[in-house]
Amino acid sequence: MLRRSPLVLLILTLLVPSGFTKGKYQEPGLLHLDRDGEEWAEETLNKLSLEEKVGQLFMIRLRAESLKIDSNKYLQLQNTILKYHIGSLAMSVRPEGPFLYGRHRYETVMLLNRLQQAAKLPLLIAADFERGVPARLFGTTVFPHAMAFGAAGNLAYAEDFGRITAQEARAIGVHWNLFPVADVNCNPANPIINTRSFGEDPQQVGDLVAAYIRGARANGMLTTAKHFPGHGNTATDSHLGVARVDGNPEHLRSVDLPPFRKAIAAGVDAVMTAHVRAPMLDPDPNHVATVSPAIITGLLKDQLGFEGIVMTDALDMAGLSRLYPAHVGRAAVDAFKAGNDVLTLPADLDASYRAILGAVRSGEITQRQVDYSVLKILRAKASLGLHKRRLVDIGAIATLVGKPENVALGQQISDDAVTLVRDNGKVLPLRPGRYITNVPPREGVAPADRAVLVIILSDNVRTKDGRVLEHQIRARVPRVNVIYVDPRSEPSRSDDVLKAVDRSAAVVVAVYVVPSAARAVKAVHGLENSVSLPELNGALLGEILVRAAERTAVLAMGNPYLTEDFPAIQTYICAYSNATVSEISAAKALFGEIPLHGHLPVNLPNAAARSREKERLAQVANGSSPHGHSAAASRLVIPGLLRWQHGLSPTRTASGPF
Repeated sequence: MLRRSPLVLLILTLLVPSGFTKGKYQEPGLLHLDRDGEEWAEETLNKLSLEEKVGQLFMIRLRAESLKIDSNKYLQLQNTILKYHIGSLAMSVRPEGPFLYGRHRYETVMLLNRLQQAAKLPLLIAADFERGVPARLFGTTVFPHAMAFGAAGNLAYAEDFGRITAQEARAIGVHWNLFPVADVNCNPANPIINTRSFGEDPQQVGDLVAAYIRGARANGMLTTAKHFPGHGNTATDSHLGVARVDGNPEHLRSVDLPPFRKAIAAGVDAVMTAHVRAPMLDPDPNHVATVSPAIITGLLKDQLGFEGIVMTDALDMAGLSRLYPAHVGRAAVDAFKAGNDVLTLPADLDASYRAILGAVRSGEITQRQVDYSVLKILRAKASLGLHKRRLVDIGAIATLVGKPENVALGQQISDDAVTLVRDNGKVLPLRPGRYITNVPPREGVAPADRAVLVIILSDNVRTKDGRVLEHQIRARVPRVNVIYVDPRSEPSRSDDVLKAVDRSAAVVVAVYVVPSAARAVKAVHGLENSVSLPELNGALLGEILVRAAERTAVLAMGNPYLTEDFPAIQTYICAYSNATVSEISAAKALFGEIPLHGHLPVNLPNAAARSREKERLAQVANGSSPHGHSAAASRLVIPGLLRWQHGLSPTRTASGPF
């Protein structure tokens, strides 16, 4: 008998018209638990053994890029799901790595279908889609970081963000987004929240959180408000250590809790608890919120009235695991006893599973509490319709993700978020065609006739940061001088960079600093802070400003708080994100192609306040209408928009890192 390879089977699957299999696949819509779903949840609960019930409480990691047909990693994952009766998976995608084309991304979804078929009960597939479904993996719509939505200040954008993310996520088999972030970023030194938050105003953050939830739930996606009771006023990354939230009850009432109240009112499905100490709520020095009955049961459930799923942040994070050096499984027991329903990414699954089983059998955890939590999880699955159809139609993906109108909306949101914080009137807008490249300063050559210099400051010149921005600027000034600098290259390149600054008519410094789990760098003042510019890069920026502050524009492609360390910045633009759409927006802003009407969603020390009534209108070099250059630019930029937004790297040039 002729055996078909898995790849051949995949191709055949993709070639089958979806109309022939109608009724077999999920049909996402408004989340709704009907009588049939309720009965299924209750009947299923009654049929489960204790071991199966405990397994439903756990969420384990699924590396999407590692899912290959018949690979050992896939087989190990499937065996783990079956052995421990796992209830949900957290799909993660590395931020860097190769773009997956065509059949490879479909292969990933096909394997999700295979996991669903192998499991006794439908699996909840969750993901941390804070910027939408990863375009690098699935060719989906690109969105900027949450803070950009705060800068744009448009609730409809947040609702569209939720709607599009839900539609695209459900198309690839993901049901549950671990978003939105409801934290209020009121501490400029916060090393992990920063641009992941919608901003600093509790009311605006709450309104944007609620709008996102409405958009997502109306299109069939479970949502999660995080990180309760608030991670915005911390100065420690809980991935690296135990974070502490200091403040008084009034600050908690007026700043931290309002977004969570609005999330609950909007129908949020889950709340994620934080590995933060909150002495004003629980004075026990051995308790973080994740294992605090006072915070989870007393505050979240009893006082705020939340009845949905409560889930832990990752149990393997140092902010929790350091409290359990001798018995890692005990963390799961304490978290469950405190009131969590879902135990996320345990540091040791076997130890955690056995610890929960042991606690139930000994009576430390009641069977009633287990049943109560498992019923919530089963109801969530039924509200998604997974009890009827748990597979997705792979053949329909191409028509459901990355729609041109959605891609255009993602770009529009990014454009509207760009904020002109400072402007000395001497740099912007850059003027295409006016600059001569590599002409040293000499008598008879005016500064305005010399080169445009772009300096990309990032953690690592080998990443994609700056590539799209470079491409966009070269489309307007083909012979622009672009230099990539990171802490490893800076000592050897510093003199060359400063010489190039001296020769240049206009300097653009794009600073890529975005919050990243467990990122710790030696910052400008010697402190470790993951959203600070690394010390060597910071020293270079400081020297550039000493020499050329008047003719230098600084782009914040992430952390907007740079002016706290660099008050000498005279022209300052915030894009709030290193997403490809933000790089395109930054280029448009530099060349006066879009009005810069974004508003700061956070307070920047040492930054001049900008009137909300004033907008800097687009300008062009020849003095024509505000968008006189945009038509020419669109001929250069728009044809490649989908390619750049979906994460493909441009061809590296001599000015790049190699």
